[in-house]
Amino acid sequence: MRNRTIVPAATASLLLTLVTACSGPGPTHGSRTEQKPAAATSGPKVKPSIDCSDQSLDQATWVANCSDKARTDGSGTGGDGTAGTQTLPWGKAAKTVGAQSPANGGPGGGDLEVTPATVLYTKATMGYTSTNGTFVVITVKDRASGSTGAAESAPIEGGGWQWIASDGQALDEGENDASSITPHGFTGGGMIKVGTWEWDTVAFDLSTAQAKGGTLAYTDGSGTVFKWNAPARDTGPEQAAVRKGMAGSY
Repeated sequence: MRNRTIVPAATASLLLTLVTACSGPGPTHGSRTEQKPAAATSGPKVKPSIDCSDQSLDQATWVANCSDKARTDGSGTGGDGTAGTQTLPWGKAAKTVGAQSPANGGPGGGDLEVTPATVLYTKATMGYTSTNGTFVVITVKDRASGSTGAAESAPIEGGGWQWIASDGQALDEGENDASSITPHGFTGGGMIKVGTWEWDTVAFDLSTAQAKGGTLAYTDGSGTVFKWNAPARDTGPEQAAVRKGMAGSY
């Protein structure tokens, strides 16, 4: 008869526990955490760099890329939220109503797009010296956008252009010799025929303080006031053409 080796119950239980722990189930596919590569993200589209001081820029390119940069310190009062007043970025066209009583005696009203484009500051030009210290010369593009011709509203009927200085003072266009600042090639201002546009010039005679930025305001034939915060330095795509026009050629 063989001798049996009897293993005590406590020892058997301990061995069973160790075997079970060492031979437990291995990792399965379902238990793994798979890390997927992060999806590539596309950054914001980079806007092409535009040199806003490049005087060869066309009007559309300048308005699209530079008009919002034209605002500088010292800008004027701007829009006050009053009914009948609209404030626009410099270089943005205002959709206005033409003069009710045009100088040529034609029918009044009509749709007129008015766009201030270039501003130049000078003490003297075209044989005239500023009485107050600085001429501000602004080119304006007038386009008859409706089915009839249209003209800018004039001061005689309560319309036209004003410069609002940073202290709130409103000054009319053409004071002193400013009315004589008419660069060649920028001498519009009459009736604009249907489907056409012309360059006009608006000029102000300002003090040095008043010329440090302000608000250009235009009142149209319906009494609506349009305002643009004017740059405090020479700005706009027609600078070279205006200087050439003030020198007597275009």
